[in-house]
Amino acid sequence: MAKIIVSVKVFPSDADIDRKELADRIRKALPPEYEAIRMKEEPLAFGYTALKLHILMPEETEGGTEKLEEILKGIEGIDDVEVESVSRLSEF
Repeated sequence: MAKIIVSVKVFPSDADIDRKELADRIRKALPPEYEAIRMKEEPLAFGYTALKLHILMPEETEGGTEKLEEILKGIEGIDDVEVESVSRLSEF
């Protein structure tokens, strides 16, 4: 079974929010079949920093990235979510 990797930009609701705490909340909120394999901060402007995530998820997920976006938007401290890319990965 193949997986997909989704690159997502997460916009915090406040410029002063603790990014490490937000990253922990994201990891805890993801279902077991999803895996955050990379998270990094991406400065945008005037001290406002987004989180760029790379998340593995099953290819057969109904609705594509919709479920992932709903999960992320439901986390306290997240204002908006932007899917930047989706790529298929074959398992070896």
